[in-house]
Amino acid sequence: MRTLDCMDDPQWLTADQQVAWRKLANVMITLPAALEAQLQRDSGMSHFEYSVLVELDDAPHNSIRLSWLAARSHASRSRISHVVTRMEKRGWVRREPCPTDSRAMLAVLTENGRAELVRAAPGHVELVRSLVFSGLDDETTSDLGRVCDALLRTLPGSAARQDK
Repeated sequence: MRTLDCMDDPQWLTADQQVAWRKLANVMITLPAALEAQLQRDSGMSHFEYSVLVELDDAPHNSIRLSWLAARSHASRSRISHVVTRMEKRGWVRREPCPTDSRAMLAVLTENGRAELVRAAPGHVELVRSLVFSGLDDETTSDLGRVCDALLRTLPGSAARQDK
């Protein structure tokens, strides 16, 4: 069995890459935590639940197959099922049989769910504007979009998000 000490030397990050990576890692940890805290505090929902409501709001007829919702949310079918069940109990979504595939179920955004999304959106958007965009000019914002596009092209399973 090979140990780390015996392994061939990996191609280490350059000094600039190391600095950039650590900054990105810090953003990946602190930004989701801040978004989660704000949504929990102000709207009583998780960031994931908010994202599901957005996906349903964007979907034609405000409905989407559960399997597709899981894929678009980068979640397992089990996780999406649990979240949809929790949201059903709150009256935010309902399940319906898929009219074109008897094996599939749809998640459908309810009027109550849309009202919750509309209620949560202003605070969420304000926090995103404050934490992400307040320190960026138009050129840097465009740069950020291009960096994210480049990263998404290399990440497994990101194709569902590239069109956003």
